[in-house]
Amino acid sequence: MSTIAATSTTAQAVARAAGEGVGAAAPIAFRDVGRTFGTAGGARAVLRNVDLDVAAGEIVAILGPSGCGKSTLLRIGGGLDRPTHGDVAIDGTTVTPYDRRSAVGFQEPRLLPWRTVAKNVALGLPRGTAREAGRAQVARLLELVGLAEFADHRPHEISGGMAQRTSLARALARNPAVLLLDEPFGALDALTRLKMQDLLLDVHAAEPTTVLLVTHDVDEALQLADRIILLGQEDDEPGAVIRQTVSVPGRRPRDRGSAELAELRGRLLDGLGIDRHGAARGVETTTTIPHYPY
Repeated sequence: MSTIAATSTTAQAVARAAGEGVGAAAPIAFRDVGRTFGTAGGARAVLRNVDLDVAAGEIVAILGPSGCGKSTLLRIGGGLDRPTHGDVAIDGTTVTPYDRRSAVGFQEPRLLPWRTVAKNVALGLPRGTAREAGRAQVARLLELVGLAEFADHRPHEISGGMAQRTSLARALARNPAVLLLDEPFGALDALTRLKMQDLLLDVHAAEPTTVLLVTHDVDEALQLADRIILLGQEDDEPGAVIRQTVSVPGRRPRDRGSAELAELRGRLLDGLGIDRHGAARGVETTTTIPHYPY
């Protein structure tokens, strides 16, 4: 059995045994959020009037064209940027700069090359964590992401997928109420990316934090998310808004070959302005999706 496959069967048991981290999720709410940047040519609105409620433990994916403000919205959610107007709150309390209730995972692992895998994960521990408690937390997280055997390796000695798992463990070391992931698997090859998606679902089952995920991959969003938010411009006004919200049917993990997901995929591609080319092949486009009770 592969390390990742083994993780699927042990993740929840490890979390229960440790008795930590489970149930830490908190809701996050965006209220009339807008962001405008000053440029040499004047002000440029990136986001406007964004209202979004994410329930505790929910996974929400954010899709949209490049440059529409997806990463900006994510940074605002974690206190890495401030909205020009509007407010963001985690569990009813306004987000502060570099809010400790959230953690961010980036497209690049951003590991320190001179530190071992275990010591890179330890960088995510909250300040003041006792030494023994910190070691136990790091060991638990490495087990969770299937890297216990590589704790003493350095970044140049592991694969890209393993480095990304290390980055995920480091983010979870903060025991975040909200986990913000910005294209976390975008730099990986297709097969590793699919494995990392499955791993994220395993980790979420064991560490049920609230997740906001920015991605350009429609299939990834359909596989991972409870809901998908489509950002984009509307009414020819500057600044992206939420153009569409899609609830994804079925429980995770989902069948990647599902006909329902295929239809949702087509609808999302339409929303992104991507032609499915069905008409060119003489294929009639489906325009309706049956109602599913969730």
